[in-house]
Formats: sequence, structure tokens, C-alpha cells
Amino acid sequence: MAWDGRALAYVQAQQESPDVFRVERFGVERRGDDSAEDFAKRLAALGLKGRGARAMLRPPQYQMLQIDAPPVPPEELRTAARWQIREMVSVHVDDLTLDVLKVGDDRARTTASLFVVAAANAEIRSVMQTAQALRCEVRVIDIQDLAQRNLQSALARRLGVTDRAYAAIVMTDDRQALLTICANDELFYSRRIDLGEGFMQAAWGAGADGTAGVELSLAEPGHEEDRAQRLVVEIQRSLDLWDRTWPTLVLDRITVQAGVRTQEMARWLGQQLGQAVLPLDVSAMFPGFEGGTDADRQLCWPLLGVLLRSEQRKL
Repeated sequence: MAWDGRALAYVQAQQESPDVFRVERFGVERRGDDSAEDFAKRLAALGLKGRGARAMLRPPQYQMLQIDAPPVPPEELRTAARWQIREMVSVHVDDLTLDVLKVGDDRARTTASLFVVAAANAEIRSVMQTAQALRCEVRVIDIQDLAQRNLQSALARRLGVTDRAYAAIVMTDDRQALLTICANDELFYSRRIDLGEGFMQAAWGAGADGTAGVELSLAEPGHEEDRAQRLVVEIQRSLDLWDRTWPTLVLDRITVQAGVRTQEMARWLGQQLGQAVLPLDVSAMFPGFEGGTDADRQLCWPLLGVLLRSEQRKL
């Protein structure tokens, strides 16, 4: 489940094999103008009482920071990280829940790095209160970066390429993309790219004649072309940084997920980047994830990665 203060997205599934989950149902409940009491009644009516649940925070609900690993024992990492990020966060560190994870795998680097996940305590409380309204037990709180890593890693295992690096670009909503690069089942790189309101309705994709929609309107340069080209530039910068940072870990593939426009975006980005970009297709691992509105499916899609979570610790 994911709750962002406006809508609850949920996926209910049964595991059939290590990387295959049969989706029994999924959906989105939007609060709209309901009072807290009326919305709680709607949530209770979903029939999830007594279910074990995993919750996911969406990117606007937390900060994902990267720091040099402090020279302390593992059990002291969170305390040391809390001190180190105090000038990097938007609220006082005492009002944050923190978790840390290593950047990448065990390959040697000059300086070891950590990802620090910082979520406001108020966000955590809101998620737990929503779970209480659902009358289900939240066993773990995850984040979308790691859910995306899980999906990438599962696909790599199916293809037998877990030892190679692979990038995923996912449209998290209408305003932001999440770019992650993984290898050996671990997250090496994560970056959010702001797109601007309405990007997913813009004419950046293929036009009627098969050429890029952005190129069709270059005679009238404007805001849409600038936004589209800025996305391409930011992706390319990330790929260039990857090549400099991990020169021995060559990027094997780039994938993209953009809801109903996934094929279109893969084709367009491939043209713009000058290399193959493939759809991030996880449908074979989640039979039953079909139907519903495009908007609901896009909100629920990242939750499929939470189903694949194997770590058993809270954020």
C-alpha cells in the first residue's frame, strides 16, 4: 500500500514462485472531499482487515541522500549519519526517521558511500494511521527507489544478467521521473528528475508520421520542447556520471516505464540518446495486474516492487 495524503493505492497478491506474484486485486481510493471519518469508513469497507501489509513511501514523502560512509561500527551508522546530514535535510533531524544502506555491492572503491533515507515522522504516522483505518498490520515501510530496484533486479535474474549494470527510468507521476541504476541486486545510483506539471500529456513522443513529436514543432520553439530536451540532457548527464564513477561496470541496458506511453517513450528516448531503450515490462511476473484505469495502474505499478522485497527490516 501507499498513502500520500490524497490517495491510497493498494495491491493484493499471492506469491507463486520467488519472482512471480499473482495479483488478486488492486485499486486506488482517493479521499477527495471526504472527512477523515467518512474516508476511514471507505477504507474499512475494502475488506483488508487482518491482512499483513507492506507500505511504500513515494518520492515526495522522503529524501534520498548520499554521503561518505562514516568510519564507525555498523551498529552506529544511523547515529553517525543523522549527525552528518543535519544540514542537508529540510526539517530538524529530531523530526525524522532515518535508515541507511550501502551504495552498490561489495566491489572495492576508494571511498565507501551510503544512501540515507530521511522521512518526516509525520509521514510515517500518517501511513500507520491509514493502515489502522484499513485494519491491517504494516510489517515494513519501504521506499519507491528500492521497490524499483527490486523490479529491475528480478528482470535481470530472469534474463541472466545480474552481474551487469542496468538503468530504469520510471515516470513516478505527471511531474517527476525516478532514474535508478542497479547491478548484482543492489542499488548503485538514484536520481529524481523534475519534469514539470503536465509532462505526460505533452507532445514529446512519436508524431503521426513516426518522427519525434518534439522535432515536428521546432519551427515554433517553446516550453514543451525545452522540457523534453531537458529530460534528455539530465538523463545523459547521469549516464556520463555513471561511466566516470563505475568505469568497470558497463551499462548493459536502459529501460523505461511511462504507463500507457511506455512504448512511445522508449522509442523517443532511444532516438534522443542514440542507444537502445527498452520498455520496463514486468507483466510476466505479475499475472492478473490488468484492467483498471491508466491512472490507477500507474499509481499501483511501483507497489509491485514492494511485493518482491526480501529484507525484513523497517525504515
